[in-house]
Amino acid sequence: MHEETPSIPELFLKPYDPQAHEDSLYKLWEESGFFNPDICVEKGIAAPDAETFTIVLPPPNVTGVLHLGHAYEDALQDAFVRYNRMLGKRTLWVPGTDSAAIATQARVEKNLQKDEKLTRHDIGREELVKRVNSFAKESENTILSQVRKMGASLDWSRYAYTLDEKRNTAVFTAFKRMYDEGLIYRGNRIVNWDPKGQTTISDDEIVHEERQSELYTFKYSKDFPISISTSRPETKVGDTAVAVHPDDARYTQYIGQTFSLTFCDVPIEVTVIADKEVDPEFGTGALGVTPAHSKIDWDMADRHNITHRPQVINEYAKMTVDGRLSGLKVEAARIAVVEWLNEECLLEKEETITQNIATAERTGGIIEPLPKLQWWVDVNREFVMKHSEIPGIESGSTTTLKKMMRQAVEGGGVSIPQERFEKTYFNWITNLRDWCISRQIWFGHRIPVWYKDGEIYCGVSAPEGDGWEQDSDVLDTWFSSALWTFSTLGWPEQTTDIKNFHPTNFMSPAYEILPLWVSRMILMSGFHLGQVPFKNVMIHGLVRDTQGRKFSKSLNNGIDPLDMITKYGTDALRMGLLSGTAIGNDIRFDEQKVGGYKKFANKVWNITRFVLTSVADYKSVDNITYSETDNKILKDLQELTQEISGDFEKFALYLAAEKIYHYIWHELADVILEESKPILAGADTAAKQARQQVLIECLTTSLKLLHPFMPYVTEAIWQELPAQMKDSELLMVSSWPVH
Repeated sequence: MHEETPSIPELFLKPYDPQAHEDSLYKLWEESGFFNPDICVEKGIAAPDAETFTIVLPPPNVTGVLHLGHAYEDALQDAFVRYNRMLGKRTLWVPGTDSAAIATQARVEKNLQKDEKLTRHDIGREELVKRVNSFAKESENTILSQVRKMGASLDWSRYAYTLDEKRNTAVFTAFKRMYDEGLIYRGNRIVNWDPKGQTTISDDEIVHEERQSELYTFKYSKDFPISISTSRPETKVGDTAVAVHPDDARYTQYIGQTFSLTFCDVPIEVTVIADKEVDPEFGTGALGVTPAHSKIDWDMADRHNITHRPQVINEYAKMTVDGRLSGLKVEAARIAVVEWLNEECLLEKEETITQNIATAERTGGIIEPLPKLQWWVDVNREFVMKHSEIPGIESGSTTTLKKMMRQAVEGGGVSIPQERFEKTYFNWITNLRDWCISRQIWFGHRIPVWYKDGEIYCGVSAPEGDGWEQDSDVLDTWFSSALWTFSTLGWPEQTTDIKNFHPTNFMSPAYEILPLWVSRMILMSGFHLGQVPFKNVMIHGLVRDTQGRKFSKSLNNGIDPLDMITKYGTDALRMGLLSGTAIGNDIRFDEQKVGGYKKFANKVWNITRFVLTSVADYKSVDNITYSETDNKILKDLQELTQEISGDFEKFALYLAAEKIYHYIWHELADVILEESKPILAGADTAAKQARQQVLIECLTTSLKLLHPFMPYVTEAIWQELPAQMKDSELLMVSSWPVH
């Protein structure tokens, strides 16, 4: 140390003001280039052969704005990124956004209808896509500026967008490779059809709403010997079988018999089949099987080789049969069928039940299961793993996507340490069906398949020659986001980034997308790279209000994180989200808690003022003699560092946050500083010098330990510390305390 330390900076004479520092500090970080691991190596911050640490940001939708869930995810991941960067690792956090095709197109179509009274068909595909892209770009700028407000230390030079040119090449390449392998096929199967949005949607885009419904018990005709129960009698005109349990003595005599009937003006033919999936205790113990309008019934028809599967409801949720139901909407048809049942004296019972109705998240339309010619990923078809780094799967061995996805976790390639979420993952894999990847919208990655005179061509680019017509559907957004860990690193090119930074270290999405995103990333990375996409998965919970309720407009309990940042500062919001709740549990957001952490930020500020004042006359000596108390303070600080480092390694971030908070407030401020005052004011120069050195160590180490959680106030303080107290110009790239 130099002989003297400069006097205390004037800004410490006022309370800490987050608004005065945050934007300028983020600019300082970004301009330093140290978010980029390559520059960290170039500048000697990280060794060229240092261990790597990689996270790819779960890409927020370009239509969205920052909400508390994003804020928590950003703070959580940034804390790990900052910790690992300070450990000297080549640390990369890749930013990006998702086109969220259905949501984005729906928003633009809604505006088009409202402002111009036009539909997408009025303006055509090219114009609509142009408008959607324009809207997405505006929204992209908004969401990215908000991510920056959270202090997220992302390498913006590697920014990716799911629909940019590089990702488009990756998507088309992935599709073609899987198509050539026979893992992607086109076929008729039951899909979730949104009559309002006029597209298929994935399971994750369904919202189940609890509603009151009627359960009707009746017979198809007076001569039919079995009664059935259903809440959708209008679909019974499409029945081709009645299923009973093989051990149900009530119906054994009828199994195998076929009955020709006329139900509500529609001729139908039903065969009584025995199926172990039927619950004899539910309703009458007999189910009308409607293969074209139920996934369960479609599978049952497959099991019993029932090929006749008439579709009786169309894409507009209207009946397609002749007679009294012709052209009716399903709700009106239901009423008409019940009226007919009453007229024919076939209705035996009507009771009110509570049902979970599947609705489309984006449009609110009631989902109709319909058979559609769609593109699918076959999860059960065998293929040869040409190259494999997945434990338990050898290169050159034969497997299926389903088996590979299970083995990736069972073999330890991907660790899901939270037992309940690992169980959820395995349940999902056990029940995994072929994945419908086509969507009937215009915005998104268009399916790279072309048709001409009965020929089919699949390629990364269009075929040569005239007369080829490209498939009009686009790919499910999850198809492109499933490539995210490696498409963002430059695949399908064999880039240095893929070699250095893949598999990534850590993925921490919310639990509702564990099956739909995490599992599909494992599928894609396993097939295309022979690697797991990430080594660890820590599923986080949802952010709720203080009463544990979801945030919603109807409850009027929404909280804008940007309002919290304006009021209390980013650091206070981050600590309010990260402390107190283990990763995986839902977080009850409490504004008072955030307010408390604003006071804590100011406490750190005031501690710094005290320490800088106390060491202003510090003079370095060759040999410092520490007292027993000095040694205990330093030993306790070393143990704290060990504990916090251990908590980071175990993903126990909430424990690390609470420990550094309690140490700074209750140990450093309440005990050590108070106990230091008489020593600093005393006549014993050696004791004073020793204590000054202890205080410098306590302050600088505390700032480092707190930095991953509260990067702004700690960096603001670091910038004002005398050069001789620091090991780096920026706290962000200083060395994590040695323990």
